[in-house]
Amino acid sequence: MTILRAERIVKRFPGVTALSGVSFELRPGEIHALCGENGAGKSTLIKLLSGIHPYGSYEGTLEVGGKEARFSSVADAEGAGIAVIYQELALVPEMTAAENLFLGREPVRGGLIDWQRMRKESLRLLAGFGLDIDPNAPTSKLGVGQRQLLEILKALRKEPKILILDEPTAALSDTEVGILLAKLRELRGRGIACVYISHKLEEVFAVCDRITVLRDGAAVTTLEAAKTSSAEVIRHMVGREIKDLFPRKSCAPGETLLGVAGLCVADASGSPYLEDISFEVRAGEVLGIGGLMGAGRSELLMHLFGAWGKRMGGEVKLAGRALSPGNPRESISKGLVLVSEDRRRYGLVLDKSVGFNMSLSSLKKFLRKGLIDRHAEAVANQGFSNSLRVKAPSLEAVVGGLSGGNQQKVVIGKALMTEPKVVLLDEPTRGIDVGAKQEVYGIVNELTASGKAVILVSSELPELMGMSDRILMLHEGRVGGRFPSGASAEELLAAALGKS
Repeated sequence: MTILRAERIVKRFPGVTALSGVSFELRPGEIHALCGENGAGKSTLIKLLSGIHPYGSYEGTLEVGGKEARFSSVADAEGAGIAVIYQELALVPEMTAAENLFLGREPVRGGLIDWQRMRKESLRLLAGFGLDIDPNAPTSKLGVGQRQLLEILKALRKEPKILILDEPTAALSDTEVGILLAKLRELRGRGIACVYISHKLEEVFAVCDRITVLRDGAAVTTLEAAKTSSAEVIRHMVGREIKDLFPRKSCAPGETLLGVAGLCVADASGSPYLEDISFEVRAGEVLGIGGLMGAGRSELLMHLFGAWGKRMGGEVKLAGRALSPGNPRESISKGLVLVSEDRRRYGLVLDKSVGFNMSLSSLKKFLRKGLIDRHAEAVANQGFSNSLRVKAPSLEAVVGGLSGGNQQKVVIGKALMTEPKVVLLDEPTRGIDVGAKQEVYGIVNELTASGKAVILVSSELPELMGMSDRILMLHEGRVGGRFPSGASAEELLAAALGKS
C-alpha cells in the first residue's frame, strides 16, 4: 500500500532534463530518505510533489492516496495533505512566534482575532514540541535552530498526511536534532509519512526506513535502511566515471601565491562559521574546494576576497604579503579577484552593455587626467572579448540578453582585466551548457599556463576531480580532508559527509 506514488516523472527546463523517468513511492507511516549529490534532482522532485511545478509542466503521473493528483498550486498539494519544510525558512521575521504559527489560520471570535486563545494554543503546541519559546517573542529574535523547529511545528499544525523535510537539521544543534528525530518517530507512530532529504547520513540511518538515491535526475535504487550502509549509499550517489570531459593540462607548480593559516571567521551574528582553515595554492596550480551545501565553500572565497565575515583568527598572505580582511578593493589591487557563483546578482549589471561590464572593475587603469580614455577602454574590452570568444553582436549589446555561457565569459573577462595573480572561481560552470563548460575549462588551463593560481569551488565531484591538481573538502566549516588529484569520488564524498 502506498500513500504517494510518482511514476516515470520527467521534468525539463530549457537545455536541461532535471528529472529523467523518476519513479518513487511512499508508504503510510514511513520515513523515506531522498539522497543524492547537489543537482541530482531532489529539490525538483519535491517542488513537483508540492505543487510548485504544476500538473502539465512535467511528464508522468503522480498519485496521492491511490488517486491521480493534478496539482496546479501549492494550495492544491496542501489540500491533499502534503506539507513541505524548505531549507529557506518562510517565517515572517516581524511577527511573533504565535502569529507565525497561526498565520492564515488565526482563531477568530466575534469577527476579530482571539489573541488570548492564540497564545494559549501556542504555549500548548510549543511545549508539546519541547520548545521553550515565548509565543510573544518576535521571530527575528529567535535563534536559527528555534526558527527551524518553529517552521516544522507550523507545518504540523496543518495536520498533514505527508510531511516533506528538505535538509531540516542544517542549522540545528545536536540537542535540537534529537528533538526533531524523536518527533518524526512519533509522527511515524501516528501513521504520518515523511520524505526526509539530508546529506547527513548518520541522521538518515537513525530515523529512516528506506532510502531512494537520485543521480543525474534518475532514481537509481531504493534500499532498506536496515540492510545497507553509508558506504553503499555513497557508491550509488556517485556512480559516475570521469572520462575526457575535463581537459586539465597540469603545469609544474611555482611559488606559493596564496597562503591561508588557521583561518577562523564569524558570520554576521558573530557565530563561528569557518574554523581552523589552512591551505596554500601555487602559481600554475588549480586547488579544488568541495563540500556539501552549507559547508562554507562560497563563504571562504568571499572572505578571502574581503566581501564576507569577520576574521576572528589566522592569517592570509598574497604573494608573501598580509592581506587585510574586509577590503575587496585592496584584494583586487594586490592581485586577487573573485568570480561569484551568482553572476546575475553579483557579477553583472544586466541592463548595461558587454563593454560596460567587462571593464567595470578596471576603470582606474583607463584614467587620463581624471577622465576615462574610452578608446583605450574599448580596445581592452575588444581584446578580452576576442580572447574569451564572447558571442555577442557587439560590445554595446546588453549583457542580460546573452546566453548563460557568454554572460559567464564576460564575468571572467571582467575579473581577468584586473590582472590578478590568484583567481577565485565559485561554481564557474553552473547553469551553462556543455560546450560553454569546455570553454571555461580551457580558460582555466590558460590561466595556470600563464603562471596564475586558481581556486575552483564546484558542487560537481567529476568537475572537481577532473580540473583540480589538489582538492580540499570542507565539512561544516572545517577541513574535512585533503586529497591529490587521483582521489576517488567515494573518498571525496565521504570527507564532505564527515566520514573520512
